[in-house]
Amino acid sequence: MRETTPRKIIEMKGKEPVVMVTAYDYPSALIADRAGMDIIFVGDSLGMVVYGEENTLNVTMEQMILHTRAASKAVRRALVLADMPFGSYEVDTEDGVRNAVRLIQAGADAVKIEGGYDHRKLVRKLVRMGIPVMGHTGLTPQRYLRLGGYRLMGEAEEEIEEILRDAKALERAGAFAVVIEFTLADVAKLVTEEVSIPTIGIGAGPYVDGQVLVWHDLLGIYDNTPPFVKKYADIGSMIQLALENYREDVKGLQFPGREHYWEYLDKNDFERKKRRVLERLEEEGL
Repeated sequence: MRETTPRKIIEMKGKEPVVMVTAYDYPSALIADRAGMDIIFVGDSLGMVVYGEENTLNVTMEQMILHTRAASKAVRRALVLADMPFGSYEVDTEDGVRNAVRLIQAGADAVKIEGGYDHRKLVRKLVRMGIPVMGHTGLTPQRYLRLGGYRLMGEAEEEIEEILRDAKALERAGAFAVVIEFTLADVAKLVTEEVSIPTIGIGAGPYVDGQVLVWHDLLGIYDNTPPFVKKYADIGSMIQLALENYREDVKGLQFPGREHYWEYLDKNDFERKKRRVLERLEEEGL
C-alpha cells in the first residue's frame, strides 16, 4: 500500500491543502511522485492532451487501463487516482462496478466518477466493495454537450443547488473527496463548508481543500490553456529548442562528438576481422 491513502486525504481537510496533478505515463508519474504530490491523477483529459481529441468523450476503458498501469508502476508515495471514462458507468451499476475493478487491478488506489447525485448508488456499491471513490461536480467535461460547452458554473441558482446536491450525495454515499471544476469561488466555498469530505478545485478559487491541474497545462507544453491555469514553466518551448539544437548539430556534423562513440584502438585488428567477415559472407553469396 502506498503512503497516501484516502483516509489520509480525508484527514487533511481543514489542516493541509491537498495537491493533485495529472500524469499519464511512467516518467511523468515518477517525477510527480518525487515532487511530493498527494494525488497523482490518471485523468480522461489524456484524450485531449495526449491523443489530440477535441473533448474527453472518445476516451476508452482500454486507454485508461493502459495509462493507469504505466503511471501506477512509478508511484511509491502518492495516491493513484484513475478516471472512469464516459460510457463506462452511466448505463448501469454493474458496468460501473466491472470497470472500476479493472482500473483498480491496473494499479489505481481509487477511481473518480463525474457527477454525484445521479451516481450515488454506484458510489455506495463501490465503497462497500472496498473501492475508494472521488466525485466530480461543477463543470463536468463528460457532460459538456448538455452544459452548452466548457463554461463557468454556479451563476444560476439551480446550478448552485445541483452542485451542492452532488457534493452532499457523494459525501453520504461514502466518497472520500470531490472535485469542483470551473465554478464560481463563492459556490465552491459554500460546498467546502457544507461537506465533511475534502473539496479539490480546478478553476474554483482558493476556498477549497486542495487544487488539481493538468500536467501539460501547468508545465506549458501547449500554447493554449484554460483561463484558470497558472503556468509554472514553459517546457514546450524548452523541448522545441532542444530538438532544434539537436537538428542543427546533426546537420552540421557536430553530433555525435568524440565523447559519444567508441572505435577500435587497434585498427589492424579491426581490418583482419573485417576481411574475414567479408570473405565468409562472400562465400555465402551475400
